[in-house]
Amino acid sequence: MAVAARRDTRMGFAEFKRWAENRPDAERWELLDGEPALMSPPRERHQRIVMNLAGRLDALAEPRGCRALPGLGIVSAAQDDIVPIPDVVVRCGPPLPDGYAEDPLLVAEVLSPSTMSLDRGRKIDFYRTVPSLKVLLIVYSDEARVEVWRREADDWTVQALGFDGSLALPELDGTVPVRDIYRGLAV
Repeated sequence: MAVAARRDTRMGFAEFKRWAENRPDAERWELLDGEPALMSPPRERHQRIVMNLAGRLDALAEPRGCRALPGLGIVSAAQDDIVPIPDVVVRCGPPLPDGYAEDPLLVAEVLSPSTMSLDRGRKIDFYRTVPSLKVLLIVYSDEARVEVWRREADDWTVQALGFDGSLALPELDGTVPVRDIYRGLAV
C-alpha cells in the first residue's frame, strides 16, 4: 500500500515576505510557526498605551540617532518561521528598505486578553533569539504593569513594575515613568 508523503506547507520568512507584499495595506499579518496570521484591529485602550509608550521611547531614542516605530516585523536568523509585529520597535541605523528589522534594540508588546498567551510564550522565546535585542517590554493593557526583560550577557533578567515604578533604560540614557505609559486611562 502506497502512502502519500505530506508536504510541509509552513512558510519561511522569504516566502512570507513575498506573499505579504500582495496583501492590502490595511491588513497586518504576522508569521507564526510558519502560518500567516491576520491581526485584528486593536482596541482603543491598547492603542492609547502604544501611542504613549512610542512617544516616550522616541523622545529618548532620537538624540541617539535611533527611533521608536510601530508595526515593524522582526526577523531572526535563528527562527525562520516566525515574524512577529510588536507594538513598538526601537532601532538605530539607516532606515529600512522594507518593514522588516533584524536589528531591534528594544521591542514592546502590549498585551491584549486574546493574545496574552502567545505574546508571553512563543513570542518571548523568539525575541530572545534576536542578537541585537537588549530590552523586551511586556505591557499589560488591563492593569498598570510592565515586565522588563533585559539581556544580561548570555541570560535574561525580568523585572515587574507597577504604576508608581519607573522604567530605567540605560540603553537610551533615560527613564520612562510607568504612569506615563497609562496617561489618559483609568487604571
